[in-house]
Amino acid sequence: MIANRTAAALLAAGALALSLSACTSDDGGSSAKSVDPAPAASAAPADPMPASASPAAMASRPFGTACSAVPASGSGSFSGMAQDPVATAASHNPVLSTLVAAVTRAGLADTLNSAKDITVFAPTNAAFAKLPAATLKAVLADKAKLTKILTYHVAPGRLAPAELAGAHPTLEGGSLKVAGAGAAFTVNGGSKVVCGNVQTANATVYLVDTVLMPAS
Repeated sequence: MIANRTAAALLAAGALALSLSACTSDDGGSSAKSVDPAPAASAAPADPMPASASPAAMASRPFGTACSAVPASGSGSFSGMAQDPVATAASHNPVLSTLVAAVTRAGLADTLNSAKDITVFAPTNAAFAKLPAATLKAVLADKAKLTKILTYHVAPGRLAPAELAGAHPTLEGGSLKVAGAGAAFTVNGGSKVVCGNVQTANATVYLVDTVLMPAS
């Protein structure tokens, strides 16, 4: 069963990678008006689980120290995000405004919104703020490089917390490695998951505190 699931996930990644190559829009608005996303996931409760919660309880609710920065109500809240596809959901969340600007610049919003069952490791505004200003400016000006970085943050399949630890292929073509358990996960050894298991209509999102960089 695991082998079948892995094969299906890799096939989904390949299909989405092909769609990325066809995405040439420079404005990449976050509207999903032409997209029929997967059925919305059940709305997540507005209050995240504490770090001491059991794995079983954490499997169905957001967890992590930065979850308190997510709005408690409205379209940017956990329950609100669960109703929209991932790029649209992120656009309503003030914690992810820099990421949304980058996705828009790369023209990937519609591609991400129309994807089915993905996991997104979403750098927070604070994660982007760690980059030197000159580096961030250069990346935002280079669409090909920006697309490479952003698609490195996306893995096929909706990874639950119990499935998160391990190596995962990315839509960029490389892989990333998650270590840890409970409420303490790191990605590629240094980026911490600060708010995890956030549900959108077509993705499971893990907010991370450092921008992940693929091999050059």
